[in-house]
Amino acid sequence: MRLTCPLCGPRDLREFYYYGADTWLRRPAADAPPESWDDYLHLRDNPAGETRDLWYHEAGCAQWLAVTRDTITHAVHQVDLVAAPKGGVK
Repeated sequence: MRLTCPLCGPRDLREFYYYGADTWLRRPAADAPPESWDDYLHLRDNPAGETRDLWYHEAGCAQWLAVTRDTITHAVHQVDLVAAPKGGVK
């Protein structure tokens, strides 16, 4: 599988670190009940079809990427920067 980094262009998967589903962006509040934190930390979906995951371009531009892909066909539909790099995109 190859990912097209918005800053570096097409790259081999080995340059990236897979972080997981983008659910970490929806973490519970600090005062949430223990059950909410247990669910957040330990329960994971295993969807068949389109997913949105977080990847880190470890061997490249060191940016976090949101990748929309299909777990059945392995097709990558979209790759977006999670945040703009410092100093803007060059």
